[in-house]
Amino acid sequence: MTPLDGPAPWLDTSVVSLLDDPASPVVRVAPLGFPYETRDPFLFCVHHLDVYPPGNDELGPNVSLRGRALGQDFTLKDGFRMYHGKRVPGFPQHPHRGFETVTIVRAGIVDHSDSLGAAGRYAAGDVQWLTAGSGIQHAEMFPLLDKSGSNTTELFQIWLNLRARNKLVKPHFKMFWRDLVPELRVVDESGRSTWVKLVAGTYALTTPPAPPPDSWAAEPDSDVAIWTLRLEPGATFSLPPAQPKSKRTLYFFAGSSLNVGGRAIPPSHLVEVRPSVRLQLSAGDDVAQVLMLQGKPIGEPVVQHGPFVMTSREDIIQTFHDYEATQFGGWPWPRHDPVHGSDQGRFARKADGQRETPP
Repeated sequence: MTPLDGPAPWLDTSVVSLLDDPASPVVRVAPLGFPYETRDPFLFCVHHLDVYPPGNDELGPNVSLRGRALGQDFTLKDGFRMYHGKRVPGFPQHPHRGFETVTIVRAGIVDHSDSLGAAGRYAAGDVQWLTAGSGIQHAEMFPLLDKSGSNTTELFQIWLNLRARNKLVKPHFKMFWRDLVPELRVVDESGRSTWVKLVAGTYALTTPPAPPPDSWAAEPDSDVAIWTLRLEPGATFSLPPAQPKSKRTLYFFAGSSLNVGGRAIPPSHLVEVRPSVRLQLSAGDDVAQVLMLQGKPIGEPVVQHGPFVMTSREDIIQTFHDYEATQFGGWPWPRHDPVHGSDQGRFARKADGQRETPP
């Protein structure tokens, strides 16, 4: 997936609250944008939530798409967006270099195809961690398999930077199937529950699958954590401290009421918090859902041009030359927006032909 070009929409400081109290665990509160604001080592985060109509024989929406800017449809119309897709919603063939994507699917299906010949289908509860490294083209399509009912697609895609020395490593992806992604139930003193899903980072001696070996998250001291929290009405959760040099941001993406460290947070807001203090989160009268991104900054220069993230302008220019010369392996698929059929279950097929299915 590719962010929009131009200035980030969240850089409107008139709607940002900066707290001057050094004793407060809350540093800053700001509205969520599309995409979300992120901090080193993260580059980008977007929350997709689309309620698609029944699907047609091509696995696209079985409704008229007239009036949409197909190929560039980011406007929520009738409950959904086509994004860069013209027949099937999603993100057809596009390149990446120099970072990683972490895709957390909460509802719906994603079909992956790439320039190395690898492919996969993953669905609600699954996570794909892709190291773009030296360069890859891939497609991420959202096939609509239900022909009689609605097809809801909800996912987070997060971009995690790579260190300069790892920006040109061999690309590959790793599947975290939903049965392997820990989700812990934490019960507070009043008997109310919080569910903590661990994509990266340890909680209560529980660790998710290991990230790819060249990832910043694979460094023992990186303190990278990617969690989703779901607090039932009235629940309280104690977020343990992180390392002092880490950056920690909470994204309150669903619910009407959340209290963080004694401060009421409006819906659809992010909260930057001090990492090294234990932090209490409390839900109001309905379920509150939070994404947490945390990690020590890599602290290296970041030069980004669309889907390429390097450390200098010269590296970006070289990336364009490399892409023009190699197409990062070309495109072995008969269409730029491939999907894997209506009867295909969840699977992953690696570039070496090895096939993997969920446990």
